[in-house]
Formats: sequence, structure tokens, C-alpha cells
Amino acid sequence: MEYEKNSILIVDPSEDLHIVKGLASEVRVRILKLLSDGGKNVNDIAEKLELPQSTVATNVMVLEKAGLLRTENVKGKKGTQKICHPLYSEMVIKLDEPNRRTTNDNVIEVEMPIGLYTRFHVGPPCGLCSVEGIIGYLDVIDSFLDPGRMKAGLTWFEKGYLEYKFPNNGLYKDTPVRSLELSTELSSEIPGTDKEWRSDITLWINDIEVGTWTSPGDFGDHRGKFTPTWWKLEGSQYGLLKNWRVTPEGSFIDGQRISDVTLSDLEIQNHHSITVRFGVKENADRVGGINIFGRGFGNYDQDIVLRLFF
Repeated sequence: MEYEKNSILIVDPSEDLHIVKGLASEVRVRILKLLSDGGKNVNDIAEKLELPQSTVATNVMVLEKAGLLRTENVKGKKGTQKICHPLYSEMVIKLDEPNRRTTNDNVIEVEMPIGLYTRFHVGPPCGLCSVEGIIGYLDVIDSFLDPGRMKAGLTWFEKGYLEYKFPNNGLYKDTPVRSLELSTELSSEIPGTDKEWRSDITLWINDIEVGTWTSPGDFGDHRGKFTPTWWKLEGSQYGLLKNWRVTPEGSFIDGQRISDVTLSDLEIQNHHSITVRFGVKENADRVGGINIFGRGFGNYDQDIVLRLFF
């Protein structure tokens, strides 16, 4: 994995104790901060931090083992040198349960808050807001790094994507996954609203393009059932609840076939997490933006729901 400015790691201390231990050192935190502006070799790190080279080398090994940085050997003037690169621009430690989980013998359901994305690449017009107010600044991409995003109930952007990581609870069942379903409230995005503003919204799962749904518009003819009263009526009010389903026979939206991508193509059994990405491609036929509605906004009081059926 290459370092990206907008690569975010969500840490659950109960499951990621090795990461927490990797951060439990002033030296290692200083190393990560130093690397935030680019890769450096061990000698450079030792010089800038005024530390013995052996100390830096030992702590780099701990960070690499914890999955917080990667190293590569490159040829230098005096032989080979090890270059250290960070893997994340931001780490968030979640002490509360980040999602709502429902389990029975036939289905496991996980609800992911729309602000709990792990990667993003968006373009303005863009923004986020909670039921209390705007998060960060409108049309400022760096606002998507604001810690307040965890409370987001609405997010929007013209093109790009938001990516989420769901736990792969299917690994702990004795029976194989029969189908996968995603449910979320979506619409197009245009400054103001336009019920006929179409947009091609694409879903990827585990980096596989599942299919594209064309949103018919950005809806503002009346206030969303759950949209707070402070949110201006000229803004996006609600979307359409879309159900994406991947089965052994293909992929569907609301029962309509959209692609030949099957459950086996996702290789769920080979991943500890299930990566879900919603976005609008730059080369889409209709680049009309996207609104993702979560709890507290729109007509459905839910975030992004993933269900595994057995």
C-alpha cells in the first residue's frame, strides 16, 4: 500500500492492540510525524531527531511490524539504504462501537456511519454536515479530515469517491456467504437542487467495479423526513434508498441486473475486511455529483448498511 495524503486508519483497540502498542512510544510518534512530509532513510531520521541510528532502526522495525510504515531498499552512493514511508496520513482510535451490528443464523448486518470512511478523493462542490451544523468548511477538501466527520449525517461531492471498510464477519461463520447486500440513500448533487440533474453513481466492492446506477436528480421539492430544520430548503433534502445486491448469478440494484459481477469475483473469503467505495468517475457519461444521506438526514434514518446472507 502506498502512502496517500487522504489515507486514514480507523483503530479499534480491542482488535488492533498491536497498532496501539506500535504507537506507544514517543520516539515512534516522532518518526511518523517526521515522515509525514515524505520518505526518509534511517540515517536522515536519526540526524533530524538527534537519536542514535540503532534506536531509530529498532523503532522502525516495530512500526513496520505494526503496519504503520513500509520500507524499501534502494541503491545509494555507498551501497544500499533503507527508505521509510508512512502508510497513513491520519489515525483515529475509536473507543466506542463504530457500527451497529445485527446477527441471526441467516444474516449478519453492519451499519456504518457515513463519516467513518477510511479513504477519500473528492472534488468541490463538496462538504459534510451533522445534525448540529456544517463540519469544517464548505468546498474545502481538507474538511474531509476534520474529526467531526464521525458525526456526519450528510456528505456530498461532485466527483471522486468515499471508501469504507466493513468487518468481514463472514469469516467466522461455518456456512459460506450466499449473497451480499448494501443499502444506502443517494442522490445527485448540484448547487441548489434539480430533480432532473442526472448522475452516474458507481459502487466498488473489494476494488471490483460492481456497477453504476444513474440517479435521476438532486431532490429539494420538500424537506426530508429526518432532515433538520436548520438545513436550508435550497439544499439537498433527501435521496432514494438503493439496494445493491451481489449474488452467485450477478449484481442487481433493486432487483434489476446491472452487471455480471458475481459473489465469487469479490473473493470475500480472502479478505479480513470488505471494502466498499461509492463515487462518481471523472469519465462518467453524467458527472452529476453524489449526496450520501445518513442518520438524521433524508427520508430514511439509517447510514450505510451491509448485509451478508448465509
